[in-house]
Amino acid sequence: MVMAEKLNKNQAYLDLDDRYVNPVLSRSARIVADRAKGSYIYDMNGDAYLDLSTGIAVANVGHCHPRVVEAIQKQAAELIHTSVTVHNKPYIELAKKLTEITPATLDSVFLANSGAEAVEGSIKLARYVSGRPGIINFRGSFHGRTMLTMALTTSKLYYREKYEPLPGSIHTAPFPYVYRSHFRNNPEACVKEVLDYIETLFMQFIHPEQVAAFIIEPVQGEGGYVVPPHGFLTKLREIATKHNIMLIIDEVQTGFGRTGKMFACEHEPVEPDILIMAKGIAGGMPLSGFISRREITSKWPPGRHGTTFGGNPVSCAAALATIGVLEDEKLPQRAAKVGGEMLKRLQKFAQGKQHIGEVRGLGMMIGIDFDDKDGNPSKEIAEKVAEKCLENKLIVLTCGIRGQVIRLIPALNISDSEAEKAMEILEKCLAL
Repeated sequence: MVMAEKLNKNQAYLDLDDRYVNPVLSRSARIVADRAKGSYIYDMNGDAYLDLSTGIAVANVGHCHPRVVEAIQKQAAELIHTSVTVHNKPYIELAKKLTEITPATLDSVFLANSGAEAVEGSIKLARYVSGRPGIINFRGSFHGRTMLTMALTTSKLYYREKYEPLPGSIHTAPFPYVYRSHFRNNPEACVKEVLDYIETLFMQFIHPEQVAAFIIEPVQGEGGYVVPPHGFLTKLREIATKHNIMLIIDEVQTGFGRTGKMFACEHEPVEPDILIMAKGIAGGMPLSGFISRREITSKWPPGRHGTTFGGNPVSCAAALATIGVLEDEKLPQRAAKVGGEMLKRLQKFAQGKQHIGEVRGLGMMIGIDFDDKDGNPSKEIAEKVAEKCLENKLIVLTCGIRGQVIRLIPALNISDSEAEKAMEILEKCLAL
């Protein structure tokens, strides 16, 4: 009877969701979260799920970290909202902190609410200051679902389909996705093909003097957790500098320690002109931003861009606490160590298993790419593995251009025992 009551309570909320929530809002699992702590989400039945999704790379310091919760509670009792009517202290303190943890030349911050908003703002900045219309994005990218960011997103047609006409002056180059390229065993040739294509764009589609910016994810997220060959971003930076094109690096999913560095672009000696951040910035509170150089932003007059809720004092306080946890607990370093161990273990496990095409990753951003018997991307296997994981109380998400990738995004402070448990469940489910 007690179990039936629990099940009925859980199902009652799902029934309400089905009745009142717009069905366009897709969820990956039929779980109603009641609470969360650290690496676990607890549903209405009290069942604990080990969470390797972290709200899609948001809970980098785990769910409800005590320092973040305390900062939210304290700030909420003092000041919740100002908009742009007056300045607020947490915004200013966070802007200063972001200039300290991002690449050295970046020193001018704008805060918003979501990744898509930050992408839109960065494109507006690049176009306004350069006086150029063109943007070059990369195949397999995900930059958001607003009208402009949809035009920049090519990870799936599903995100763009039936929303045309989309904003123009956007040109798409291939991303060096070595495993799904014609050069599976030759990363250098794959990179060369991409760079040659960019030159083709300049010769046949848009003059480089009309290009405002490149926009790129240093590791593709929705496109399949694709890590480009080392050195690619450096070469792209060289092309951008040669033609006076801004380089916008979208670190919405890769930022705040996720890849083993505070920001993924730090794996190479690359400084963007604009760096976009969101997701892991504020421990789960809605916040995003982009940071550029004062020499660029000083050419963007006041009022040319704005926000009502961006840089909310409570979200900023949460972000300051989150960054403090990342630094004090050395979580980027832990992501590199533990993520590297998880990657090597899964790569070893995958040997000899035809359905596991490639295991790749950087830090705690790991993708498992599945093949069918003919070597084609297999969405069916990825979804089957994700379902089996959920049955075993492990939450994982799929991604990839054909939905063929399982992505692992644990909290950066996942314990050794939790990481071991996750690997055991994964190996069990991957065995098929």
